[in-house]
Amino acid sequence: MNYLKTTFLMTLMTLLLVFAGQALGGQNGAMIAFVFAVAMNGFSYWFSDKIVLKMYKAHPITEQESPDIYSIVRELSQRAKLPMPKVYLIDNPTPNAFATGRNPEHAAVAVTTGIVQILNREELSGVIAHELSHVLHRDILISTIAASIAGAISMLANMAQWAMIFGGFGRSNDNEQRGGIFGAIAMMIVAPLAAMLIQMSISRSREFAADAGAARLTKNPMGLVSALRKLQEGNKRIPMHASPATAHMFIVSPLSGRGMASLFSTHPSMDERIKRLEGMAFGRA
Repeated sequence: MNYLKTTFLMTLMTLLLVFAGQALGGQNGAMIAFVFAVAMNGFSYWFSDKIVLKMYKAHPITEQESPDIYSIVRELSQRAKLPMPKVYLIDNPTPNAFATGRNPEHAAVAVTTGIVQILNREELSGVIAHELSHVLHRDILISTIAASIAGAISMLANMAQWAMIFGGFGRSNDNEQRGGIFGAIAMMIVAPLAAMLIQMSISRSREFAADAGAARLTKNPMGLVSALRKLQEGNKRIPMHASPATAHMFIVSPLSGRGMASLFSTHPSMDERIKRLEGMAFGRA
């Protein structure tokens, strides 16, 4: 179901780009914006692992330094038939973790010192299985494509804004000109907002899929449930100073959002995640 939802949302975002391109920049404008967005996000796709690991001052660890973490990653990687990823430790008291890398052959799993301190082996296995599921499902690629399309739509809106400033959207008569201007203004507001909402929805869908993948990989959904509860409480007590651009990578969002702000959240609600995992544990899903 999560895969179908992701496919539907990606298709919807693509159609939004087509409509926005026609309305704001024409075929040429849409193509230019898309090429620029692909180029920028392509760089991010290839180098995101190095960028984000450096951003959070993660350092690689060896099996001799952290045999427990290493054995969990190795066991789950073998079970998932994935190459052994690089393992990193972040010296941060906030309990959290993320995976990065453009494909399974270039993957890395990073955990904070905080998460190692509060989780037992069963819970930590659930967290690492969640991150390995992201690697297995190639979620970095999916998020990059979504970001490329959303970026193209935002560029189109900016192009339309400058076109209006310099007298663009001309028409053969006043009525057509007013209609073009009002249509452009509406699209400049609606299209980027819609793209952002769809992008966030894709991210939430992939989190559900990673939770389910972790439950299947460990054969213990309740281990991840226990971990998520501890992580939610731990992030409330010790918030992490994280960049909004990388918030989607963590197993628990380091950014808080309630009410309308939750629409723009990269993560689904913790209650819903736990409910679905409990459903798997007790045969309700």
